[in-house]
Amino acid sequence: MYYVIEHTLKEVPKEELQNTHLQYVVALSNEEWKKMKDSFDLGIDLDSDMLEIYTTKLEANHDSLIGTFSIPIRCDLAGENYTFACALDEKGIVFIDDHGMAKNIIKTIQATKKWKLPSLERFIYDFLDQIIKEDLRIMEKYECELDEMERAILESEENFPSTRLNNIRSDIRVLRIHYEQLIDLGQELEENENSFFKQENLRYFRLFLSRMARLHDTSTSLRDYTMQLRDLYKAHLDIKQNRIMTILTVVTTIFMPLTLIAGWYGMNFKFMPELEWTWSYPVIIVISVLIAIGSLYFFKKKKWL
Repeated sequence: MYYVIEHTLKEVPKEELQNTHLQYVVALSNEEWKKMKDSFDLGIDLDSDMLEIYTTKLEANHDSLIGTFSIPIRCDLAGENYTFACALDEKGIVFIDDHGMAKNIIKTIQATKKWKLPSLERFIYDFLDQIIKEDLRIMEKYECELDEMERAILESEENFPSTRLNNIRSDIRVLRIHYEQLIDLGQELEENENSFFKQENLRYFRLFLSRMARLHDTSTSLRDYTMQLRDLYKAHLDIKQNRIMTILTVVTTIFMPLTLIAGWYGMNFKFMPELEWTWSYPVIIVISVLIAIGSLYFFKKKKWL
């Protein structure tokens, strides 16, 4: 895939790249890059980098910028990331991508973007923007889920999705780390160490950094929200357990004197006069009932029930 940056991305034959003054965008597989890397005069070797990509970053060389992208899959943030590399200078940018993500983003930009002031900087901004375009909607979805979980906790519902809460916290952590890496990448672009970019076009990178800062702040807030919900859920469990223990304590306290009476008269000593008294049984029943009622009244008055 070979493009030149005009008012839109215009696909061209690869031979035309050598004869144009326009900035270019190229997407190649790793095998294609190995065969054609010398024709781009970028002065770098990405073969080893393509085998081990774990983070999103950008590094400045003497005559180029090289970057790697590790993009979490938004529908499965706990799964494997999309990975690809890129190299750029003032003439254009080359993506080395075996997964097809970079190529799909480029096709989307070609189909949807038309620029009044076309430039490599604007293309890079739109490319990075495509990576995060759905993230605000994802954050809103997570926030709605967390609000529903808070309602479930406050209403003491039995089936609280604690596993889902842990999964959301894990997903947000993945996104937050990803945003931090993209912020570092944007700052490297804005630094413009090699003077590849026009000063007036650095505003695109500042705009991207502003968006990333908002997303990072949102993810941090949602992470704090998940921790608050976890603490709230734990507090409600403690309250529920305390109520159970209070009831058990009250029941035990009520039956302790009754157990004493039963044990006392269960000894059946020979000279216990109550054993031969006609009214012993009903009197013991009345005493037991009065003890139970009196205990319940006492606990109710003390607001232990």
